[in-house]
Amino acid sequence: MAGIPSFFQRSNDRIHRSHDFWTGKRKGFVIASTVAMIALNLLFLADLSYLYGVVFKSGFRVHNFKVLMVDFDGGVIGQSVNGAYQQFQGNTFPTLIQHDASEFPTESDVREAVCKGHFWGAIYTHRDASSRLAAALAGGEAATSYNPADTITYVWNAARYPSFSQGYVQANLVQLAGAAGTVYGKINGTGAAQSMNVTDAAAVQAFLNPIQGVAAPIQPTTQGTRVFYNTVGVIMPMLINFFFVMALNGISGQMQFLSRLPRLDNWVIRTIFSVIFTFTAALVTTAFTWEYRESWAVTGGDFALTWMALWLFMHVNYYVYDAITAFIPMTFLAFFVFTWIIINVGSAVAPFEITPGFYHWSYALPAKEMYDILTTIWSKGCANVNYRALPILFSWWVVGTVVSFFSTRRRCDDAMKAAADEKAKWEKILKTGDEEKRGESDTAKSAGADLEKGEDPSRTPSTAAQSSG
Repeated sequence: MAGIPSFFQRSNDRIHRSHDFWTGKRKGFVIASTVAMIALNLLFLADLSYLYGVVFKSGFRVHNFKVLMVDFDGGVIGQSVNGAYQQFQGNTFPTLIQHDASEFPTESDVREAVCKGHFWGAIYTHRDASSRLAAALAGGEAATSYNPADTITYVWNAARYPSFSQGYVQANLVQLAGAAGTVYGKINGTGAAQSMNVTDAAAVQAFLNPIQGVAAPIQPTTQGTRVFYNTVGVIMPMLINFFFVMALNGISGQMQFLSRLPRLDNWVIRTIFSVIFTFTAALVTTAFTWEYRESWAVTGGDFALTWMALWLFMHVNYYVYDAITAFIPMTFLAFFVFTWIIINVGSAVAPFEITPGFYHWSYALPAKEMYDILTTIWSKGCANVNYRALPILFSWWVVGTVVSFFSTRRRCDDAMKAAADEKAKWEKILKTGDEEKRGESDTAKSAGADLEKGEDPSRTPSTAAQSSG
């Protein structure tokens, strides 16, 4: 509390705001502050508008999700699925693409098509499902053993953009499978009722519940932290590298490495420390992802691959920040860093199937490719686009390595110039001080000489002239 009164107390070494010293400075301060406020507001408006636009009206692009339909049954149950799709078909529902069973002979082939990323999901009827249902309606052993779940199965890759695949693919497949039972009643309800053994409770139950869809997800991803994987999981690796670069720059400048060490030595030191830091930071990021994985079925091998993918991504971001802090003035650094983070998050936050076409340029951004690589790792090789993702990420790394030579040279040159300017300033101050001392010394010597001559040093030349006259 002792410091509070001193905060309001007027000090002798401060200039009051009404002093003439501030004349002309007030206007400059107001203009500069106003420009900064406007610029920051425009920055946030532009960047967040860009980010929000990624998922703007995404529900009307759900039809871009392709879902495979294979009718192994070839009977009324397959017709019921198609009839149910006719009810939902539109922009807000995935597009059902039907293929003949000869193209996908087995259920494993259907699952493999989803795994490869050719389709976001699949739904198929089981072989002889309609025949088993017809037999169950007649009663007897067939009715007792009838299983409505042995009719329809739907598949999706739960590790591929889990929030969107669950909300737009799985949810709609559940709705489609449920509606198939209703459509069955419309298509075959009258005939089934006529052939049903009404005295057999199992047959009646089969009639009331003829179809039940079964979920068969690829790599179930139900943990709550899944919503962070392509949001916070993208931001944190980028932020931590920015903080590291700023710390490295400050330490290097304070220790005079940049102004005194050779450029190559500086580059080697910075590169070694960046490799070590990104290696450990990627390990930490992978570790807290694994710590909260709950029942997620990932392995030690997946851990190592995730670690390596994040390491590459982090080192790319180190190179980006290393370059911009060398070439972009500190005044504008926040504008670039914030924009860089936002566009990278926007590239990974949602699948491109439901984003406007404008955003597809983000294929070139490292965050998009990093998340696609992680999706492949976590889903045991499914949705594999490493043929695209790895070259793009590696290209960023190669370019960053080359640019780091120039950024280190620029950083060292700036530090040497600043050191030279500082030295020149102090030399000027010392020179000015020496001249003042020399002037004082000359005055003292002159006064001493006058005393030796018996003259009063306080007399001016004019006074001396008058006295002699």
